[in-house]
Amino acid sequence: MNMDEIVAIDIHTHAEEPCGCQRDDGYHDFQAGMARYFKNPAGTQGMLPTVQETAVYYRERKIACVIFPVDAERETGFRRYENEEVAKIAAENSDIMIPFASIDPAKGRVGAREARRLVREFGVKGFKFHPTMQGFYPNDRNAYPLYEAIAEEGAITLFHTGQTGVGAGMRGGMNMRLKFSNPMYLDDVAADFPDMPIILAHPSFPWQEEALAVATHKPNVYIDLSGWSPKYFPQILIQYANTMLRKKMLFGSDWPAITPDRWMKDFETIGIRDEVRPLILKDNARALLKL
Repeated sequence: MNMDEIVAIDIHTHAEEPCGCQRDDGYHDFQAGMARYFKNPAGTQGMLPTVQETAVYYRERKIACVIFPVDAERETGFRRYENEEVAKIAAENSDIMIPFASIDPAKGRVGAREARRLVREFGVKGFKFHPTMQGFYPNDRNAYPLYEAIAEEGAITLFHTGQTGVGAGMRGGMNMRLKFSNPMYLDDVAADFPDMPIILAHPSFPWQEEALAVATHKPNVYIDLSGWSPKYFPQILIQYANTMLRKKMLFGSDWPAITPDRWMKDFETIGIRDEVRPLILKDNARALLKL
């Protein structure tokens, strides 16, 4: 990866298709709901980009991307995209892609062993958690064997926080429980694993100030700005991005729900200081990922 040529690092992109198998019943309805929520046609059946197509898109724009699946089999019934497959495709596109993985913490020690293997054998740099989709509180001690493995391997954790577009507007919210994604639960994790980098994904509506408090208080906590168009960022988030947390804010799009083209265009319109923009778009992620 030639960092001199890379113009930005997108810390938050999703691997959606394929998964080495046919998707489960209901999966396309779920994606169609996401497409309606984000006003993006990508969720229409047959239109989700493959990981290889994602690599082509990002290479054309000279944007590096962290890519991951989400292991939510237990709660959703949808079979996961295999971590190994995502990592292999990312390795084939290592000029532009950085592999993360996802493991449901409910898998306990089996999940911990998988995490170690993925780091050691597949070059995985971090792990994505979605407390609402996976149905767990991040500070649940049952998740700690997995965190311990990740921390010992020197990998990064990335947690969805705040409201989610998953299930939004669908009957019963697709049984997704928003309570699990309050970022304050990650304050415990940050205290118990002080050397493990933790990224709080998204503007954490309706808990934005809780996220800012945790990131300000705990040195190992960062915030990615994915999942929202920047034109909707709350003013307090912009204020902290420009000041106290300027070296802890990370560009993320939430591809394919939101494209980096759309995100970066809107980013130009908000009151981020000129000297802070390169930190958010590239430099902070480069330092965190040790690129």
